[in-house]
Amino acid sequence: MPSPLSMRFPDHDIAIIDRAAELQGRSRTDFVRQAAVRAAEDVLLENSTIRMSPEDFEAFLAIIDAPAKAIPEMVEKLRRIPPWSET
Repeated sequence: MPSPLSMRFPDHDIAIIDRAAELQGRSRTDFVRQAAVRAAEDVLLENSTIRMSPEDFEAFLAIIDAPAKAIPEMVEKLRRIPPWSET
């Protein structure tokens, strides 16, 4: 069951939030909830510890240290002339 959360915001913050929520066709509550959850997830991810065995860590380092390989699909897209440059 959802738990209530009450907050107070200055009027100028509410105006910005309302404008952004309206642009996305969402309610203020939904907009603020999603933004808060996204920010919390970011903090948790930034502070998470990744554990791996010494062997896996060596494999990880080998992949990172290996020379870059071209991905044909990306090369093709990067060589395209952007539509705004075509005459």
